[in-house]
Amino acid sequence: MQQTQETNVLNDFLDRLSHASASVLMLDYDGTLAPFQVERDRAYPYPGVLPLLARIQQNVRTRIVVITGRPLHEVQALLAPLNGIEIWGAHGLDHLLADGTLQQVSIDEDLTAALRQAEEWLRSNDLADLMEVKPGGIAVHWRGLSKDRIEDINAKVIAGWAPLAKLAGLKSLVFEGGLELRVIRPDKGDAVASVIKNLDSESPSAFLGDDLTDEDAFRKLKGRGLAILVRDEYRPTAAEVWLKPPHELLEFLEQWAARTSS
Repeated sequence: MQQTQETNVLNDFLDRLSHASASVLMLDYDGTLAPFQVERDRAYPYPGVLPLLARIQQNVRTRIVVITGRPLHEVQALLAPLNGIEIWGAHGLDHLLADGTLQQVSIDEDLTAALRQAEEWLRSNDLADLMEVKPGGIAVHWRGLSKDRIEDINAKVIAGWAPLAKLAGLKSLVFEGGLELRVIRPDKGDAVASVIKNLDSESPSAFLGDDLTDEDAFRKLKGRGLAILVRDEYRPTAAEVWLKPPHELLEFLEQWAARTSS
């Protein structure tokens, strides 16, 4: 953890957390709670993360929310045996409440048709093995490939998807290890806005993320809570604090558990 103004910001937040009757802990999944893996179904949380989240969950003073680009069922499987966690999947298209209630945002039929076109383009260009079809989006994953191969795929997909990316309501975005074409709204910032909408301004809230797709959430939280970048290497960001995983991440979660214990 950087011994700068960031440390003071973090310490002030933790002091507020100690005295708060309610708080919200919002977390991205891949790259934040878990290291990236070429086999995405094996991207399990860092050792120690699940027990700490369980401790925090046991105390009614904190609402835990996972906000991720992954589909809901994937996150649930990777977080097992932890149950009763609120999850916003597919950048907020799917919302699973802690009580098991599922809420979903409908997608315009024209956008759905355009995403099917993007899928067919990948299949016709022999890229289906790198493809992931998600609610409201379609992604190409290239983690583990050579630099030259990645550059070739990136250029090819951007060119092939260019007409679709220009459609109102769709956007092309780069994430850690791939490229995605998806609906513009909702995004992770919209999910954060919904979570903190009715939250008392005095109740501490934080969002931890690593990727460029998390910047929407960081910006939405500005002035309302603490935005934390979780990465091995620093990059320009709207986040106020930078933590290196897994040790500084675990230290932060340990502090949260201790500060909110009954």
